Parts: sequence; C-alpha cells; structure tokens
Amino acid sequence: MAEHYPVLKEAEPFYFEGNRTGILVIHGFTGSTQSMLGLGEAYAKKGYTVCGPRLKGHGTHYHDMELTTYTDWIASVEEGYQRLKEKCQTIFVTGLSMGGTLTLYMAENHPDIQAIIPINAAIDLPDMAALNNISEPRFLDAIGSDIKKANVKELAYEKTPLRSVKEIVKLMEKVKSGLYKIQCPALIFVSTEDHVVPPGNSQTIFDFICSKEKQLIRLENSYHVATLDNDKDLIIEKTLQFINSK
Repeated sequence: MAEHYPVLKEAEPFYFEGNRTGILVIHGFTGSTQSMLGLGEAYAKKGYTVCGPRLKGHGTHYHDMELTTYTDWIASVEEGYQRLKEKCQTIFVTGLSMGGTLTLYMAENHPDIQAIIPINAAIDLPDMAALNNISEPRFLDAIGSDIKKANVKELAYEKTPLRSVKEIVKLMEKVKSGLYKIQCPALIFVSTEDHVVPPGNSQTIFDFICSKEKQLIRLENSYHVATLDNDKDLIIEKTLQFINSK
C-alpha cells in the first residue's frame, strides 16, 4: 500500500550514527517521531546509535493510517531493528504508548534484545475493544496531545480511523498473550495520571513478564505523552543509567 500524502515536517524517521550499542525508539498510535525525537537526540549525544522509524500510515494523513494494519506497523519497527543490527552488537528498545506495545512485541520475538524500556505501553484498552463490533463512524476523535505541560503539543492526527482502532486491539491482544516470553531486563515507565492508557496496563506488564530484572518507575508530573511532558528529562536520565548498567 503506497501512502498518498507527504510526510509532515517533524514526522520524518530519524537515524543517528554512533557506537555499536543501538537504541530503537518507537512512537505511538496516531502519533509521529516528533514525540520521540528529544529522547533520540539525547541518546545520540551520549554516543549511541539511534533509530526512530516512522510507523507506516503515520506522520502523513489519517487517510493513510486507515489503510494500514498492525502487521504494517510491526514491519516498520522490524526494518528499523534490522538497520541497527547491521551496525550494532547490542540493541535496546524503547517506545511510547503503542510504541511500548511494539517494544514488548519485539522482546517477545527477538530474545537477543538486550533490554526494553516501555513508556505508558498499551496492552488492554477496554474503551477501544468495545468498538470492535461497530462499523460507524468511520473516524473517531483524536487521542493525541495528552500532555500536562503548558504550551506543548504532540504532532498527531486530528482524527482516529475506526479501522485502525480495530488493528491496535488485535496487536494488544497478541502482545498481551505473549508477555510470558519476555525475559530480558525491563525498565517500565508509567504516568500516574494518563487519559489515554490506564496506568494499570504497566502494572500488568510488570507482573506478567518473566524478566528477573524489572523495575516500574512512576511519573508523577506527566500525562500520557510523557516523552514531551514534565518528566522527559527524568525518562532520559533513568534510561541512560539503565543502559549504562547493562
């Protein structure tokens, strides 16, 4: 499926060449790489090789997104992972929201991943699951920009395709059922107040993964898009400490 709209400014994929430790950085559902670029730049400054893929159908127009499936989004992430594999000996994966879901997917399917850092990851959204059996309306309200910090906006779609909601529900079901496969170290970030993904999702992830080393860090001063919010620097600091310890 070819995309019909140009990539928006600030929604382009990014890649920073660095050392032989790679970090795959994944944005969320209806969002764009803009939400993860600040983290990517911070990790690149420390010498890491960083890849931030643009998920297919994202960062252009919601009409493009409507035509994609969750397997397209997985393929976008796999492509970024393979790019890092060509250069790096060790790979870490981090992601926000559905990017966190895809982070978990990668850990379930690539046991060689060194460690993961999901941020407000989604595995169970009852409100979205409830839409599975309806066919109207074609487009729902936007879910982007759930940010506590004043005057900060996420580059995300102004509408959410119903078909895409059904796709993320399939992805979440797939990932949730495979959490037991994850054994790599995990640093899990969760906002205590999140109007998109209930914070209980992160506790479930913590409880069901089989990692011997796992930690749950609560973000007290950010909403869903924590990577653009008040706790952004805390996420960067704790993630770098975590990566440096591996």
